[in-house]
Amino acid sequence: QVQLVESGGGLVEPGGSLRLSCAASGFTFTAHAMGWFRRAAGKERECVAAITTLSGVTDYAPSVKGRFTISRDNARSTLTLQMNRLEPEDTAVYFCAPVRGNIIRGWSPRFDSWGQGTQVFVSS
Repeated sequence: QVQLVESGGGLVEPGGSLRLSCAASGFTFTAHAMGWFRRAAGKERECVAAITTLSGVTDYAPSVKGRFTISRDNARSTLTLQMNRLEPEDTAVYFCAPVRGNIIRGWSPRFDSWGQGTQVFVSS
């Protein structure tokens, strides 16, 4: 079965940095584009970053572009989200997931499987 384990969240001051990690298993990691999603309190889950499988092309939501960097390690089946210059609006639970879609239409989860997520809290 699909297993997604997020880690690295925590409390950080505005302007600070945090690195999230995702350990994936139960599917062919290299065959899927991967993405990071976040769910803020009272808001819908949204995709903030994605990385393709073929050439590792990245895509970001406008709200995080220039501040977040998504990367993947296919040898270890891990996904990383480096978050810099964090803002209070970044406060959310962050999830990783295989995704489908493209830069033009956006990204959605490939499977209906989610990990526990990791909480990021940016104090104001």
